[in-house]
Amino acid sequence: MAQCQWQLNFQTRLKKDVSWKCRGLEALSFNRGICNWKKRLQMPQCCSSSFPVSRELEVGKQRGECVLNENYGWKVRRMIETEQEMRNVAAVQAEAFYEPLLFFNHFFFQFFQAEVLSGLLYRLKNSPPDRYACLVAEASSDTAEVEQDLVGVVDATVYRNTDVLQYLPGATEYIYISGIAVLNKFRRQKVATALLKACDVLARSWSFEYLVLMAYEDDFGARQLYTNAGYIVVSGDAPWKTTWIGRRRRVLMVKQVSHESTYIH
Repeated sequence: MAQCQWQLNFQTRLKKDVSWKCRGLEALSFNRGICNWKKRLQMPQCCSSSFPVSRELEVGKQRGECVLNENYGWKVRRMIETEQEMRNVAAVQAEAFYEPLLFFNHFFFQFFQAEVLSGLLYRLKNSPPDRYACLVAEASSDTAEVEQDLVGVVDATVYRNTDVLQYLPGATEYIYISGIAVLNKFRRQKVATALLKACDVLARSWSFEYLVLMAYEDDFGARQLYTNAGYIVVSGDAPWKTTWIGRRRRVLMVKQVSHESTYIH
């Protein structure tokens, strides 16, 4: 599978499958702003420069433009590339994927959050706007209970891994969904459902027929969420990747997107 892993220098356990690649604190200079890179980053394999950059997207072509107007009280839009918004995105994903440690928990959480931010900056820097999008969910109306604007996040990236394409008839590429995260106090309030529906809208706008994601086989809550959203299991990790090395087994889930409309719901 074309799935990246964290490169951390300390032992941190993750609650979920995190699918981006981070560069570490050396990629950032916080004293000079989050976009001050200390070294030139290379183009990742999932975003080849051989593809033309299309700036005219039907949906969400502007930073912050709405992708899904309202769904269960939530709206979803593309992330605005400002320092504060990117830090908010990193905070949401860090809360979702970090598992507290016994000692120096605050320090390690701050380090972990910086790693998430570094990965986000890397993807934004090296990905054309029609091959990567960070979508954020927020309340569709002013609500006193929602103290923080962003309540959920998801990443959508164009991939073309041959191991996956064998399950996608007629496709040469697909959109890989990863990093889906919802703040703890807003879980079970359909935020993740709204994020997944926004990914459908994005796929239709980018003219992709398939959405793909990975889930842990024993994470029944997440699998039920994806099943309800129209995803089906097509394969799983090989035995040598799980039983033989003691890692949790993951399953590959696929959704075929209807192209009946591309309007913003």
